[in-house]
Amino acid sequence: MDNLNANEGIHSHEAEGCNWVPEYGAWMVEATPARPYTGYSTDLLRVERNMRLRRKRILAELKEGEIAPTVAVFPLLGAMEDDGSVPPTPLGGPVTESEYIGDGIINPHPRFGALSANIRKRRGEKVNIRVPLFHDTHTPEYANLPGFVPSPQCCGDENILLWRFGKGDLSREKYGNGFVIVGCSNSAKEFNDNTGDPITLQKWLVNVECEGCKGLFYRSAPGVIVADADWPRNGDVVVGSEIPDVPGWIRLQNGYYLPMYSDDGSINFLHKVSTETHSRNKQRETLGSETPLFRSTTAPTTAMEELDLKSSLETAIKNVSICSDEAQMFNVRPAIHMDAMAFGMGCCCLQITFQATDVEESRFLFDQLAVMAPIMMALTASTPVLKGRLADTDCRWGIISEGVDDRTPAERGREGGPDPPGDPEMAGKGRRRLYKSRYDSISTYLYQGASTEDSHMKNRILNMYNDIPVPIDEDKYRDLREAGIDPLLSQHIAHIFVRDPLVIFDGAVEEVDDETQTEHFESIQSTNWQTVRWKPPPPRSGPNDPHIGWRTEFRSMEIQLTDFENAAFTTFTTLLTRVILTFDLNLYIPLSRVDANMQRAHGRNAAVKGKFFFRRHMAPLEPGDDGFGEQYASMFSRAVNGKKGETLPTIPSEGTFNRLDTNATDTSIETVDGGVNGGDGVSAKRRVAPNASGGPEENSYEEMTMAEIMTGKGDYFPGLIPLVYAYLDHIQCDSVTMERMTKYLDFIEKRATGQLVTPATWVRSFIRNHEDYKFDSVVSDSIAYDLLVACKEIGEGQRAAPELLGDVVIKPILATDAYQKKLDSKRVNNGQILSLLERYSARKTFAETH
Repeated sequence: MDNLNANEGIHSHEAEGCNWVPEYGAWMVEATPARPYTGYSTDLLRVERNMRLRRKRILAELKEGEIAPTVAVFPLLGAMEDDGSVPPTPLGGPVTESEYIGDGIINPHPRFGALSANIRKRRGEKVNIRVPLFHDTHTPEYANLPGFVPSPQCCGDENILLWRFGKGDLSREKYGNGFVIVGCSNSAKEFNDNTGDPITLQKWLVNVECEGCKGLFYRSAPGVIVADADWPRNGDVVVGSEIPDVPGWIRLQNGYYLPMYSDDGSINFLHKVSTETHSRNKQRETLGSETPLFRSTTAPTTAMEELDLKSSLETAIKNVSICSDEAQMFNVRPAIHMDAMAFGMGCCCLQITFQATDVEESRFLFDQLAVMAPIMMALTASTPVLKGRLADTDCRWGIISEGVDDRTPAERGREGGPDPPGDPEMAGKGRRRLYKSRYDSISTYLYQGASTEDSHMKNRILNMYNDIPVPIDEDKYRDLREAGIDPLLSQHIAHIFVRDPLVIFDGAVEEVDDETQTEHFESIQSTNWQTVRWKPPPPRSGPNDPHIGWRTEFRSMEIQLTDFENAAFTTFTTLLTRVILTFDLNLYIPLSRVDANMQRAHGRNAAVKGKFFFRRHMAPLEPGDDGFGEQYASMFSRAVNGKKGETLPTIPSEGTFNRLDTNATDTSIETVDGGVNGGDGVSAKRRVAPNASGGPEENSYEEMTMAEIMTGKGDYFPGLIPLVYAYLDHIQCDSVTMERMTKYLDFIEKRATGQLVTPATWVRSFIRNHEDYKFDSVVSDSIAYDLLVACKEIGEGQRAAPELLGDVVIKPILATDAYQKKLDSKRVNNGQILSLLERYSARKTFAETH
């Protein structure tokens, strides 16, 4: 590490450079570009170039017999006892107290050891990681297992096995460390907290039962009315939870409060409704509908039917499992057991940080990337081996989630932990219910919404999609609101502060000036590891310090074997953010479905076999008439069906967006009020995106395959890859960059459609086809050795892998190319000249031409 950074200083004059920092494992290194990429298309080419440079420079530091492949995890970590490192490291130690790994494999920087020890101490026991074991022909743990039902028969051909990471206390209590209860995707129990699945919050129907009453004003705190134009009307369904310490009030997921009844209790304001699908008079509208929405033009409905029109928020989940109830309840699998943070934080990944134009854009990107996190994780899956065994999962995320889970039993919803009233030294006294590990998916969207003054839709998106619990520190929340911070950002920060700090350094407590420094905030922020991280600008200590703005960090993707793959997914994600911002799109779905996608993404070969919840209409719908009533259809269907020339209702703007249709000749645009003005061709509904009007079909989602998400479905969903191509065409991308982007997009499309496999599938196939494999799910020393050598050779361009890369050829990477060579003019002696000439004349090419 010291040599790498010293050489960077020596070669700082070079256009490209690297930055090297330590990571959790003593065998790991984190590498980033020395300078950030710019906002120009040509910098997309820098990504792979810089990744190749990092690999070259690491190779230049390796000793004989050392390799540094870009793999997600060392396959025998925790399976080799004292021989798991060179030199050997004794098992256990005061930091981890592990049965499988030794403290000596942790990076000696004090931060990492402190993290491990403090997580264990706060939890009150060692972490408990249990991952389903892969069932092969001769896997001994599956032999004569009572009640075992193979997953294909249990879950059906269309679904995948679910590992409910972070929610395994029940199975541990019943079956011990050697087993774990699993589930199936697309089953009625997928959203049942009793089985440890993603859960949804309570839903409440607003119906103020008094003559002339139309709804409720929001409250910034119980009893404090907020004059917000988007107050909930009678018939709205809001999502929230009751406040234990303040009876009669609920806190909504947009950060506001509502009373359940009048002060004297005589008038009910809110009514509990089911979290399942709600019927609508003669029709059945659902958020998640798979059929187009028709708005009836028949006779007026009754008052109660009118209320039901707005209460249908999400689809019913069909129970297509063919397992019996008993088999579902006891769907037990042998588990790979791990007991230390190193098993999770010893994994490697691919992360990207984007700097936004301003704070609002950074918050909007946070939300959009949160939806993409499980999709991109499944597409980059590369972790099928753990502790010398083949796992029945493909991704690392849940392993890390359980590896840093410092929640007490009470915080996990179990018996135990600090006795009531709790430990005053802990956040929430160690008894506040926390539904997730501190390493998990997000629990609340962050974008507050920005729309026209007439739309009155500023907060509706928050009620609709924030449908999972968000534990907060109520005191922190009130402080932030009183300081003028908007409800959603206040909720996000207050949610972070339900965790305790894990690492505090001597001399950085009272000595830190919170008015000018952010160490205390970062102490909490940096140990809340979510799929997406929102990063405020750091303070500048001087006028010459770089200006760093509002950033969003995308954290879910798995590391790939080659720089080509890593660059392909990096540039694709970057371009996707530009597509969303430039085309006014949004990907919002309920967070309960994002959590479900995270579980599904871990499934074996989920990129091909799995289905994921995804938004049907990324752009708001346009109205039309089908002869029976008003029908809403996707604007993308106009292009597919050859109707792009039809006029769309639009409103004027500042002209910051250029028309995508460059062939259009009529630039007069009809405004919302019927007037005609010059403009940019952006429709009225896109202008207020992402704040859709609340219609169920307009906000609907459905299950899609990876191929459909990436390449399109029907005439209403164009696919992400075609949209990226449209964006590159829109900005008139230069030919050189376009050629490389086409290579990347073609590769991603082939992986999404199953023509190319993920690294996880490739690794699993390599192991199962190895001559030493006994079909017992065991990865032996010889298999692991050959596997890592193969990974090294593929990454360095020395070995072809057509099933992984197709026709892409990786140019060989050599340590001798790590640094630029100076065109030196220093004199050499005659002996050196003769030696050089002799070496040159001995070359075959010289002999053939002379």
